[in-house]
Amino acid sequence: MLPRVDPLALPALHASHVGIWIADPAGRVQRVGRGEAIAAVAATPHLLLNATLTGDRLGYPELSGLDLLELFAFLYPARFAVPTPAGIAASIGLEAPKAEEDIAPFLRLAAAAMLASLDEPDWPEREGAWHGLQALGRQRWPWASLMQSRLGPPDKADRWLFARLPEWEEAPPRPQPRQVTVNPDDVRARLDRLTGDGAERRSGQQDYARAAAAIFAPRERKDMPQMLVAEAGTGIGKTLGYLAPAKQWIDQSAGAVCISTFTKALQRQLARETEKLYPDAATHREKVVVRKGRENYLCLLNLEDALQGGFSGRAAILAQLVARWAAYTRDGDMVGGDLPGWLPALFRRNGTTALSDRRGECIYAGCPHFRKCFIERSARAAGQADIVIANHALTMVQAARPRPSSQGGGGAPATRLIFDEGHHLWDAADSMFAAALTGQEAVEIRRWVLGPEGKSRGRRRGLAARLADVASYDEAGDKAIQAAIQAAGELPGEGWLGRIAESAPWGAIERLLVAVRAMTYARSIDTRTGDSGYGLETELADPDPELVAAAAGASDAIEALLRPLMALGKRLDALVEDPPDWLDGQARARVDGARNSLGTRIDTLGGWLSLLGRVGGPADPDFVDWLAVDRFDGREFDMGLHRHWLDPARPVAEIVYRPAQGVLVTSATLRSGSGWTDADIRTGARHMDGGVQHFAVPSPFDYARQSEVLIVTDIPRGDLPALAGAYSRLIEASGGGALGLFSAIRRLRIVHARIADRLARAGLPLYAQHVDPLDTGTLVDIFRADPHASLLGTDALRDGVDVPGESLRLVVMEGVPWPRPTILHAARRAAQGGSAYDDSVIRARIGQAFGRLIRRADDFGQFVMLSPSFPSRLLGAFPDGTPVRRLPLDEAVNHVAAANVERRKSAFPAFSPS
Repeated sequence: MLPRVDPLALPALHASHVGIWIADPAGRVQRVGRGEAIAAVAATPHLLLNATLTGDRLGYPELSGLDLLELFAFLYPARFAVPTPAGIAASIGLEAPKAEEDIAPFLRLAAAAMLASLDEPDWPEREGAWHGLQALGRQRWPWASLMQSRLGPPDKADRWLFARLPEWEEAPPRPQPRQVTVNPDDVRARLDRLTGDGAERRSGQQDYARAAAAIFAPRERKDMPQMLVAEAGTGIGKTLGYLAPAKQWIDQSAGAVCISTFTKALQRQLARETEKLYPDAATHREKVVVRKGRENYLCLLNLEDALQGGFSGRAAILAQLVARWAAYTRDGDMVGGDLPGWLPALFRRNGTTALSDRRGECIYAGCPHFRKCFIERSARAAGQADIVIANHALTMVQAARPRPSSQGGGGAPATRLIFDEGHHLWDAADSMFAAALTGQEAVEIRRWVLGPEGKSRGRRRGLAARLADVASYDEAGDKAIQAAIQAAGELPGEGWLGRIAESAPWGAIERLLVAVRAMTYARSIDTRTGDSGYGLETELADPDPELVAAAAGASDAIEALLRPLMALGKRLDALVEDPPDWLDGQARARVDGARNSLGTRIDTLGGWLSLLGRVGGPADPDFVDWLAVDRFDGREFDMGLHRHWLDPARPVAEIVYRPAQGVLVTSATLRSGSGWTDADIRTGARHMDGGVQHFAVPSPFDYARQSEVLIVTDIPRGDLPALAGAYSRLIEASGGGALGLFSAIRRLRIVHARIADRLARAGLPLYAQHVDPLDTGTLVDIFRADPHASLLGTDALRDGVDVPGESLRLVVMEGVPWPRPTILHAARRAAQGGSAYDDSVIRARIGQAFGRLIRRADDFGQFVMLSPSFPSRLLGAFPDGTPVRRLPLDEAVNHVAAANVERRKSAFPAFSPS
């Protein structure tokens, strides 16, 4: 056995915006410069916490060493930890370092404490550790040599990962729910039990629950569900308000309810709230299932390929750490589940995207891990669950493309739908029901048909390889496969972007893209100011002859591919209905998988043909069509034709609402002003031919006492130094706890670069999306855990942040969040009232941002808008009674500082600064 290496004998390095410190093996701590630090880590491996972030702070992206986060991921897979010194200390039971200079020596203590787990006989994650460590040692993982002397082989052979995972079991379809009527008194009594004995009864929550119960009444006419559009102000207790009648109906009817959200954060929150319905953990796992799109889950076949040589270098280490996690995960969810969000970011070339099924290549029952598949287990569990917590996109996909019974579908679907975060239905539908014929999309179809070409590697297989049985034994099937392969050659292949730029296309689709690019550059307007260098677009109107001719050729090429794929689909259906002798179980599984993926591609190609038919033809008033060249920092990465519904809520009403028996659409910010017109438009309720009920209950919070809005009038638009200075002064006055919101990534980065060091020297850490190499969820976790931290971000933070209490007490917006003047926005603006449409969109955005501030009755928060000419008509975005003051920056800083002083004196400042 190798001799033990004492982690306390290793040097440690910590780098922040304040400075850089090294703790040497003798325990001495020295502050050093960047050059000295880089030389030290290049010569000797150091203990680090988040090597990627430390490397960014040093300006040395090649930094490597002994990263405590990687060690944590190996020792404690599927456990939560905030990736900061304080977060790691809390996770392993150590006292957190109190000052920056204490962090480097703390890393040595933390490493020793974590490695001590290897000696504990009751270490819960011991199984599989020895074999995993041997594999990591072969990949030269830096920690392996320190651990191999401490971790001996198991007394009996460990089960391999793929043997450890349980298999899901088939279950009979869930029967149709009984037709029942929910008694309001029963709902009220259940709500009282859920909120707790002795809890103060909130009349607003009781009224909301009573209104929500209406959707569980029996439907009176086909395609006319019991539908309620309900706005419940922040603090009402909306979640329990609809869970109470839902659980009452479930118990009486034996039916199922689908709750759909927009953000993963609310999915996690709902999963926690439903524990009140099913307090027993095992029962909760059975009765409540969280569902996401398949691209969120680990694909076991991709993982096996990665472990067996598909990944190399640092990516191979990531694959081994993910394999450790896979043995202990609750559900295999890699995005917002129990895989640490910071783990992929430690590996700069993020390999986790290759470990999920992001290209729709699943072979379903043809996969050797099908019976252990996380996705299939989730789908089948959802079919038996009382409550399914999904996201808007998945709910729409399942309504539009139901899974066949051979793939976990069938049975009675949820007849009651609850759309929380209903103000996002419009955006989710806009993405779901859109069509795009672009270079990247066409490349994906080509790869799906042909498989790997040139230097491509991995397990990806073309049609001929996936359906080798059909190609060998079925003449009609083989003929269709070969025709599809030949037709796919007309789609863009490797190097297509370069050929388009040089106007040297190969194939009909590349000729179309050349024409699209030329017309877009000719007709779009590039102001060469502000954020130029990003995307270009132009209307698909009066196309030039080159584009019309290219579109005709592209249509022929797509039809040439669509015809054999449709013939192949029919042939596969015939083989399943009347199986020949050679179609054994494995061959049948491969055919089933191909049938599903064929249907998706056929739908895509049909959408492309419809879009191409618009070129040179009449416009369809239901759609908005345009051409675009997508760029980032001036570099082109895609181009093509796009089609969106003018009103994307219309297909939601037709495809999602009408088949249901009852529908609740709810949010804290549904209405724009006092009427329901905008809410009915954006939710699709206006397409339901009447019968839709409405309900609103205001927030119980005292916004006049708990909040104030400060509109700063002396920060000129476009003055970046002034903007950065304003953010810095406001964050310092608040003592941190600030959320800064931007509408452009470029400005966010400039402001962060100007103020991060200054704030850090004041003891106020600043984090930022698109700057720090961390995912959004991890950034929010760090922000939530440290009341002195602040966070800068864009739209994703305007909605998905739930940080009650002291950690969020100031929201600063860089200016009015005007909608981008895109072709799609212009069309919708013209169709829905011009500037009134703009105002409704802006008020909703501001209202959502303001809603981040006050989450509890003891919160106090300030909302700062850096806009010298904020229109008074937009003040309706704020709750009634909220104090609004227009004032220069100096006075705004004084207001924020006064609130901070009062906060320090008492747990809650029951005052409104004047």
